[in-house]
Parts: sequence; C-alpha cells; structure tokens
Amino acid sequence: MEYYLVFKLIHILAAVVVTGTGAGIAFFMFMANRSNNPQAIYITTQHVILGDWIFTAPAVITQIITGVILMNMQGYSFSSPWFYWVVGLFVFIGLCWIPVLKIQYKLRELAKVSVDENEVTPEFKLLMRKWTLLGIPAFTAIMGIFWLMVFKPFSVA
Repeated sequence: MEYYLVFKLIHILAAVVVTGTGAGIAFFMFMANRSNNPQAIYITTQHVILGDWIFTAPAVITQIITGVILMNMQGYSFSSPWFYWVVGLFVFIGLCWIPVLKIQYKLRELAKVSVDENEVTPEFKLLMRKWTLLGIPAFTAIMGIFWLMVFKPFSVA
C-alpha cells in the first residue's frame, strides 16, 4: 500500500501544478493585457509559453501515467461511468489547451509587433479574448475533475 500513497501524492502534486500554473498564467496574462504596456505584454507572453512547457506539459503527462497506475492499483474499471467522465473532461481540457498553446505563440508574435509599434495591436486584443474564452471552460473542467476525484459520484467498478 505504500507505493499507492507515493503515486497518489505524485498524482495530487501534478494536479496542483496544472491548476496552479493555469491560474497563474491566466492571471499574469490578464494583468499584462490590462496594462496595455507592449513590453510587459511581450515579456509575459514569452514566460507564459515557457511556463506551459516547463510546468503544465510534464504535469499533464504525469497525471495520465499516475492516473492509470492508481486505477490499476485500486481495481477501478476503465469502462466505468466515473472513468468516462474523467476522460471526457480531460479530453475537453486538451481540446481547449491545444488551441490555447497555438494562440499563445501568435500572441507572442503580435506582442513583438506591438513593441515595435509601441502600441498594442487590435489583433492582439481580439486574440486575447479568444484565449480567455478557451481558458474559462478548460479551467472549469479542471474543477470538475477535482470534484470527480474527491467525491466519486459515479461507479468506479
């Protein structure tokens, strides 16, 4: 049982990293965007992309690996309603996150143009709205997965 607790701890820590990094990235992008300071926006977009690759991507991979290991250790069924909900939300988050990653690269390019022009471009502002609109449901789905993990409202067998 001691290995179970180790994997559970790693799984929880990875979930905290995903959630915390997502919330932090959203906050700093929002604040940089509000500042209308092209240089601050450009630097923030660079750091956001880096943060996603250093923290979010490895934590997501860790979540998948430890999740499968924990399900096997607990004897949970991969065809249970609970698992389908977890996977469905996880896939939904991925379907939001992948376009967000692509948008972040475009935002960084537009932020560089904004620095060169010393004014935030309207294209940046429009794309930032799309980035936000994808992030809100993804973050809500993360909260849904936390709820499923804690309360297990559906059968796991």
